[in-house]
Amino acid sequence: MLEIAVKAADSKRAVDIVALDVSEVSLLADYFLICSANSDRQINAVVEAIVEKEEENQVKVKRVEGKDGGKWVLIDLGDLIVHVFSNSEREFYNLEKLWSDAPMVNIDAWLD
Repeated sequence: MLEIAVKAADSKRAVDIVALDVSEVSLLADYFLICSANSDRQINAVVEAIVEKEEENQVKVKRVEGKDGGKWVLIDLGDLIVHVFSNSEREFYNLEKLWSDAPMVNIDAWLD
C-alpha cells in the first residue's frame, strides 16, 4: 500500500516525498506519507493518481478530505494516511516535526 502510494505520487511529480512509520506512536495508522505539490492542479493530480492506483490494487479508500480546499488533502487508506500539501501549508503544519518521534521509512528504491 505504501509503495503504491509513493510511486503514484512520484509519477505526478510530487516533491519532498517522506514516509513515517507511526505504528508505535499513533493509533490512527501504521504509516504517514507526506508530500508536496506546486499548484492546486498538481495536488489534485497527485491525489487522483494515488486513489486510482490504490483502488486498482484492491485497497479500500476510506475517505478523501480537503479536496475542495486544495491546500492540504488527506487520503485515509486505513493503515496508511496520505497527506498532500501545497508548499506553504506543508511548511506551516510541519508534520515531520510534529511526528518527529516516528522513524522515517526508506523509500528511495521506489522513487524515479
